[in-house]
Amino acid sequence: MTAATIAGMGRWRLFVILAGLYLAQSIPTYLIAAAIPPIMREAGVSRSMIGLISVLMLPLVLKFLWAPQVDRLRPIARAHRAGWVLITQCGIVAAIASLALIEPSDAVAFLAIGFVMALFLSTQDIATDGYATRSLARRDRPIGNAIQGGAVAFGVVVGGTLSLIVYKHFGWQPMVLVIAAVSLVPLVAAFAMREGEDGPAPGAAAGPRPSLRAFLARPEARSVLAIALVYRASEGFVKAMEGPYMVDRGVPLDVIGYLSGGSAATAGLVGSGLAAILLLKMGQGRVLGLLGALRTVCFALFALHAFDVVTGYWPLFGAAAFQTLIRYMEIVALYSLFMAVASSDQPGTDFTVLACAQLIVYLVGSSLAGVLADWLGYGVLFALATAISAVAVIVAVPLVARARAMGEEPSAPPGAELLETR
Repeated sequence: MTAATIAGMGRWRLFVILAGLYLAQSIPTYLIAAAIPPIMREAGVSRSMIGLISVLMLPLVLKFLWAPQVDRLRPIARAHRAGWVLITQCGIVAAIASLALIEPSDAVAFLAIGFVMALFLSTQDIATDGYATRSLARRDRPIGNAIQGGAVAFGVVVGGTLSLIVYKHFGWQPMVLVIAAVSLVPLVAAFAMREGEDGPAPGAAAGPRPSLRAFLARPEARSVLAIALVYRASEGFVKAMEGPYMVDRGVPLDVIGYLSGGSAATAGLVGSGLAAILLLKMGQGRVLGLLGALRTVCFALFALHAFDVVTGYWPLFGAAAFQTLIRYMEIVALYSLFMAVASSDQPGTDFTVLACAQLIVYLVGSSLAGVLADWLGYGVLFALATAISAVAVIVAVPLVARARAMGEEPSAPPGAELLETR
């Protein structure tokens, strides 16, 4: 067996491990986000109480605060990030199984268990992203992030759709136990992880101490942080009001459900793979520019529809589905960019800071969307999102080139470029 064949086997082995690790996160995420809210509503829980589920997003938004500790500490001897994944996944499975001890109408108990689960999920995400960032070769980052997108799409099917089907036919406790059992399967990926000596002994630190200050000290990291803060600034405005706008235009709820669910699952698989191909052929700067331009066109179509310049359901459905596809492709491109700028000394911290930055901006836009729609109307809201999207592309694409010009990638061999744009 040649060295090239062995290297190729190791490469595909890494892809399979990453698929398992990201699936481990996506199943419980969509159990909480997609399956449990309608189950609670059917059980008589008020809309206001169900709305509090959004509080469970806090650990995912604030996880950058403890990311340096995940990079620094090795919880299990000879297992740094694998140790974090093992501990957190066992905690997630235990939290899911404990839901069988309560009724779906007990919203307070669910929120308490869900918050613990969210803490485990966010910590595991830091470790998984750090592992992926350190392990993936530069040419494989688009593929690795496409795998993440596909795992998320599969998580929608298992954590969301399968959960609701099992609940409908067998009830609450069987559904909870089935998802807990399914969530044990990705533990195999944690046991299969292979890591170099990149972490300190349990409770000790070695080498440069991971920190937020170390991230901010690097000019190329600050440039990519600016991209993270501006590139998706427009999306929350449209995505938060997409469903309400369709309802107000008379689209039936079941049609909206099929459109959102079907487009999400399809876009997660197709869009992630397509983004990986484009990144390999065009580079990050050009792909982000292309996707931003297409997104701007989709938002403009929403605005034209709201102003009755474009009429009918099919242009609206097409814009919504295509924008979902673009969003998954953007995530692959952005995450590949985040991996490129992450330091080998603190990959989980650097990647997490950037991922949290773009998520925070997205959530701010989502929070303001309803207020702006009530105040200005859908048409003005969507037109504003179109303008912000266009400006974001104009600002972000030069920043990619600027980050590329700032030096070599810290973890790459001498002479390797920071960001390959071709």
